[in-house]
Amino acid sequence: MAIQVGDKIPSVNIQHMGADGVETINTDELFAGKKVVMFALPGAYTPTCSASHLPGYVVHSDDLFAKGVDLIACLSVNDAFVMDAWGKQHNVDDRVMMLADGSGHLTRALGLELDLDAAGMGIRSQRYAMVVNDGVVETLNVEAPKEFKVSDAQTILSTL
Repeated sequence: MAIQVGDKIPSVNIQHMGADGVETINTDELFAGKKVVMFALPGAYTPTCSASHLPGYVVHSDDLFAKGVDLIACLSVNDAFVMDAWGKQHNVDDRVMMLADGSGHLTRALGLELDLDAAGMGIRSQRYAMVVNDGVVETLNVEAPKEFKVSDAQTILSTL
């Protein structure tokens, strides 16, 4: 069953690229005491993800921070090296934390996996965005298959 509004984010280790290389962070630490907007997508460098999803959060990051968001995070079932390179290509700097769920542990724990095996991509994440306050989901917008209507930065901004 997929995570719902009011649920606590499961405790899972994920990675991101730190100053000294790949670092592991636990979701308990990532979300503790913070208001976090986390959006997830099927894959780095894929068309909608690269053209609209990630760039929208970069463009609207100042507006999100002005609404009390402490951290904006992008999650994908890719490794930390890919997420770091993709983030650099989109000039995320310190505006968006690029999170790698390379084995899909968090994605499965959230119940938001997407089987793209027929397309040669394996198990990935559904496209969604959530607002998490101190580890508890306040808003969860999961896209219908092949849609991009409710997980964009402007929609999330309007919920804050």
